[in-house]
Amino acid sequence: MRAAIAAGLTALTGAALAALTPAVITPAERTAARAIRPERLRADIRFLASDLLEGRGPATRGDQLGQAYIAARFEGMGLEPGAPGGSWYQPFDVVGVTSKSPETIRFVRSGDGVDLRAREDFIAYAGTAQTESRLDAAEVVFVGYGIVAPEYQWDDFKGADLEGKVLLVMNNDPEDDPALFAGKTRLYYGRWDYKYDMAARIGAAGAIVIHTTPSAGYKWQVVQTSWSGQQFSLPAASGDPALTVKAWATEEACRRIARLAGQDLDALRAAAQKRDFRPVPLGVSLSLVLRSDVQKKQTANVIARLPGGDPALADEAVIYTAHHDHLGTKPGAQAGQDAIYNGALDNASGVAALLAIAEAMKALPERPRRSILFASVGAEEQGLLGSKYLAANPPVAPGRLAADINMDGINIWGRTKDVVAVGLGKSSLDDWIRLLAAAQGREVAGDPFPDHGSFYRSDQFSLARIGVPAAYLKAGTSVVDRPLGWGREQQEAFVAKDYHQPSDELRDDWNLAGAVEDTQLLFYLGVKVANTTPLPAWRPGDEFEAARRKALAEVAGR
Repeated sequence: MRAAIAAGLTALTGAALAALTPAVITPAERTAARAIRPERLRADIRFLASDLLEGRGPATRGDQLGQAYIAARFEGMGLEPGAPGGSWYQPFDVVGVTSKSPETIRFVRSGDGVDLRAREDFIAYAGTAQTESRLDAAEVVFVGYGIVAPEYQWDDFKGADLEGKVLLVMNNDPEDDPALFAGKTRLYYGRWDYKYDMAARIGAAGAIVIHTTPSAGYKWQVVQTSWSGQQFSLPAASGDPALTVKAWATEEACRRIARLAGQDLDALRAAAQKRDFRPVPLGVSLSLVLRSDVQKKQTANVIARLPGGDPALADEAVIYTAHHDHLGTKPGAQAGQDAIYNGALDNASGVAALLAIAEAMKALPERPRRSILFASVGAEEQGLLGSKYLAANPPVAPGRLAADINMDGINIWGRTKDVVAVGLGKSSLDDWIRLLAAAQGREVAGDPFPDHGSFYRSDQFSLARIGVPAAYLKAGTSVVDRPLGWGREQQEAFVAKDYHQPSDELRDDWNLAGAVEDTQLLFYLGVKVANTTPLPAWRPGDEFEAARRKALAEVAGR
């Protein structure tokens, strides 16, 4: 019966859907969900976002304190250690590189030049763990979006010899044609990390990503804060391609580079909208030396386990994820300046929700049939490093991971009539999300900011890449007792003023009533997935469907 209802959910909304759902949440589940309380969420956020933890930068004392707190909370609930080897901690090595850039860099063409100022116009850092990274008169080539996507018959490189060159690349994917790529919805092809990865694969020496606020989803100041100071990566495997220099530059700086080459940046970008685009050598060269301090360090994921109650399904698991790290402290801050990136919303709040869900799971009178894993992952802000390591070294084989439910920021603006499912339409988890939201009297909305590429910016992406169906909810925008549009305005204001800034702090005016409701929905979702025998699946044709088939085949063959 439940499967039949779920199959028809996509055609139902509002009152029609609510009429089908009064009994979908059991009395025992509702009772357990009362463990998710605003004061519990606020208390965990208050500690994790405290100045005492100094921004929880990876491999710092504050990071270790955060990990210890989370592990202690798990232990106090009576959960089991869930990391491989029977520990609370899954340690992993990171390489920290702090690059010192020249105050100015000069682009040269036929005796003329353009000077760009560090931080004001560009950010450059070493792409390898070397004490010196050097570009010697490397030619700059505009490569449009820098995308190779056979499924869209798209190749921006066209076989051009770009070895040793510096690529000037746009930070999004084609969006003018809704039938091409995904229109206004950003795909992974539009992400800066994809641009750097592709540049390395084709042998380029460096890549400069053109920053615009619409294409990045945030202002230049976020680039300044996120890409300054120590940058971390997982240790490179022997033979992995790597860029000598990774850089960002403002749109105006890139206009000046294009003018030096006798080109117009807007015209170049317009040409890049078509499949027949070919790389444009600019006849401009760049020489640059970055000197870097390189340190090998260690951080950890913190993992707990609630064993499943059904012997036939207990070796499978639902996994909840939330990253515990943030940006640490501001390098070179002046006396009296707030230098701590507290990361209260991003993502002390997500960890607080994960802990609250764990308490609710323990409050159930009967354990869910599948096991439940709770993973507070590290170094997300550095490129999803903790979840990448988790995906490469999972406590449960990928084919036995039923779903990943990720939390990265919670609702601080009050109860909403809707809840946002980032990646709506990608997997069968949508059916449960709609059913459960309707039981709360709410509707499910797609991402109101599809151009931000949010599905590829948080830890569920790492698990999706190994085939695990993923759910990632964000705060709705239709806030109860507020004017239409107020919720969207608040979210945009946070991104503009507080995202990756020291001002992301816990505030007395946070209204966590909506966070409680959203977190309870995620609790119910995990229970339903854990208790339902068929595994969730990606929708046919989804980009992660092949990885899921591979993962399931591997466990079936054991």
